[in-house]
Amino acid sequence: MRHDLPDTLCDLNGELLPLGQAQVSVMDRGFLFGDGVYEVIPVYGRRLFRVDDHLARLARNLGQLRIAPPHDRAGWLSRLRRLVAAQPFDDQLVYLQVTRGVAARSHEMPPGLVPTVFLMSQPFVGPSPEQRHHGVACVTARDLRWQRGDLKTVSLLGNVLARQVAADAGVAETLLLRDGEAGGPWLTEGSACNAWIVHEGALLGPRMDDGHVLEGVRVRLLRELCETLGIAFNLRPISEADLRCADEVLLSASGREVLAVTRLDGEPVGHGALRGKPGPVYARLYEAYQRAKREQSI
Repeated sequence: MRHDLPDTLCDLNGELLPLGQAQVSVMDRGFLFGDGVYEVIPVYGRRLFRVDDHLARLARNLGQLRIAPPHDRAGWLSRLRRLVAAQPFDDQLVYLQVTRGVAARSHEMPPGLVPTVFLMSQPFVGPSPEQRHHGVACVTARDLRWQRGDLKTVSLLGNVLARQVAADAGVAETLLLRDGEAGGPWLTEGSACNAWIVHEGALLGPRMDDGHVLEGVRVRLLRELCETLGIAFNLRPISEADLRCADEVLLSASGREVLAVTRLDGEPVGHGALRGKPGPVYARLYEAYQRAKREQSI
């Protein structure tokens, strides 16, 4: 049964066709094992935003899974732009997925497979004006996912379960906390975003070098924006106590851009007059992000 599939064109192995008609083999390893990687690329005014960062991460992840890259940069750009041009909307989120391909079911990685490549696009909606003005509520939960959170794979059941915690609570996102060798719990990320805190005017994010956190494309972008704005930036372990006493809490993701969290587990975020309200670091980063969208899309 179809569940509200959009009536748009997608790209499956180089063929443009209606999304509802796209089919892959039940023996595709992406279907059987979640053996593949993906990217979500924002498009503003039919121009791809930070696409080289997305393609670089795609190449790193394909290499980690030992999947042969189906295209070089020029090939990816050609397919992406063809799909973007085929849509009836200007601002888009393009989903790009590469699986190892079709083979008899076996846990080993069969050599010589032809990867399955799938691209689709949907309208870019982003947070509502109300969410921008008031911020969003989140909950926390234990991070029960596997140890390679740094890989952007299609094996997302742990993320699905984490997001459902937020859905059941009627809030926007679940922030994940994981124990580690140095104790904890430590903040890792959201179910589908990177998570940040602001402390004494500095933007702080969890360290990205322990394999538990995906280095989102917006991590590099926020680092650059902080440098431009004169905001201190640091990636380091963030304890649960750091999270709960933060001046501000932020989310970043392709579809959310940068967004303020103003309630966490039912309690207001922040201190003083700004308690429970989006803070000044968020406001500056949001405005800088909008400028970057105009300047860094191709």
